[in-house]
Amino acid sequence: MKFNDTIVNTDERFTIGIEEVTGKFYVSIPVSNRLIDYDEYYEISEDSYELFLKNSSAALIFVERCRAREEDELLIFQPGADRGIAT
Repeated sequence: MKFNDTIVNTDERFTIGIEEVTGKFYVSIPVSNRLIDYDEYYEISEDSYELFLKNSSAALIFVERCRAREEDELLIFQPGADRGIAT
C-alpha cells in the first residue's frame, strides 16, 4: 500500500489522504508501543474525506474517536497483540 497524505496537521497530530493502490480515503494517527512508533490508518468515505478537508473541527472530532478506539472497525490494518497508544 502507498499512503499519500493530502493534509498533515502537525498541531493535532493526524493526516488525511488517499491510498494510491486501492483509492481508499483515510485518516491516520501516530501511536507508540513499548518497541516502536507507528501510524494507525482508518478508512473513511469520500464524503468524510471532503468534509474533513474543508472542516478541521469535524476531522478532529473523528480523530479523537480514533484515539479513544471508538472507530476500530475502520482500521485498515488490525493491530497486533502489543497495540500502541495514541500519542
